[in-house]
Amino acid sequence: MKILVTGANGQLGSEMRLLAEGNVGDEFIFTDVNQVEGRQTVFLDITDRQAVMQMVEENQVQAIVNCAAWTNVDACETDEKLALLAKKLNADAPENLALAMRSVGGLLIHISTDYVFGAEPYNTPCSEDMQGTPTGVYGRTKKLGEELIEATGCKHVIIRTAWLYSEFGKNFCRTMLQLTAEREELKVVYDQCGTPTYALDLAKAIFVVLQDYAADGVGKTAYEKSGVYHYSNLGVCSWYDFTHVIQQIANELVGGKEGLRQCRITPCLSSQYPSPVKRPAYSVLDKSKVQSVFKIEIPYWTDSLRQCLQNLLSE
Repeated sequence: MKILVTGANGQLGSEMRLLAEGNVGDEFIFTDVNQVEGRQTVFLDITDRQAVMQMVEENQVQAIVNCAAWTNVDACETDEKLALLAKKLNADAPENLALAMRSVGGLLIHISTDYVFGAEPYNTPCSEDMQGTPTGVYGRTKKLGEELIEATGCKHVIIRTAWLYSEFGKNFCRTMLQLTAEREELKVVYDQCGTPTYALDLAKAIFVVLQDYAADGVGKTAYEKSGVYHYSNLGVCSWYDFTHVIQQIANELVGGKEGLRQCRITPCLSSQYPSPVKRPAYSVLDKSKVQSVFKIEIPYWTDSLRQCLQNLLSE
C-alpha cells in the first residue's frame, strides 16, 4: 500500500518514520514544509488543494496519515494572522486531504485533540460521542477540521489524542527534564487532568489501523470502521504529577547521587499562570472504542514515560 505521511518531521511523524523502517510491503512518502538535514522529506504544502491532489494522483496514494497541525495554542489566541494560519492548517488542510482521498477511494487517518473539549466540567473519561465545546482558536479549528473531513464522505479514521510527548522536538517531557535539572524549585499546575501520550505508542496504533485497512478496506467503496476514536496512554494525572514522575524516573535511571535532580516541585492552580486560552480542566479520553474495534493494547502512561526517558538520557 502507498501511504503518504504529512508533518513527517514533527513528533508523531518522526515516530512514524522509525516504524516504517521495519515495515515490509508498504511504500511511504514522508512530506513536510519544514526540511530537516539528513531526512528524506518531500515538500508538500497541504493548504494547497491542487498540490495535494497532484501528489496523490501522481504517486497513486492509497492512504494518508495527517500528522501536521498548528499547535501553538497561546499564539493563535492573540494574533489574528496566526489564528488564520491555524484555521488553514487545522481545518482547511484536512479537508484538502479528505477530498483527495475521496477522489481515489483512499483512507485518511487524521490526528485531532482533546482540546475539542474544554467548556464542559466533565469528571469522567470523555467518549467520542460526548459534546465538545472548545474554548479557544486551536480547539475550534481542530473541531472544524473533524467536521470538514466527515462532510466529504471519504473513508476516515479521526484519532483524538492528548498531552503528546516523545524524544523529538519541543514537548512537555523534554522541557521538564531540562528544567528539573536546572532549577531549585518549579511550580506546576495540578488542576488540569489528562493522560500523557507517548508518540511512539500512538504511531504503533496508527500502524494497526493501516494494517486493518489494508486487509479489509482497500478497493471497497466504504470502510466500516470509519469514524472518530480516542487514543492516549492508560491512566490519569495532572501536569504536576507528570512532572513529579518525570523527575522520579530520571533520578532512578541516573542512579547514585551524581546528576540527581534536586528540584523541588510544588503544585499550583492554573489561575497562577494566566493564559490567553482556557485549557480543558479534565480531558481524560475513553479509549474503549479503539481497543474494542482495532484490538489495540494500550500501555500505562508511566511505563511508556520510562521508555522515552531511557532513550533521552542515553543520548
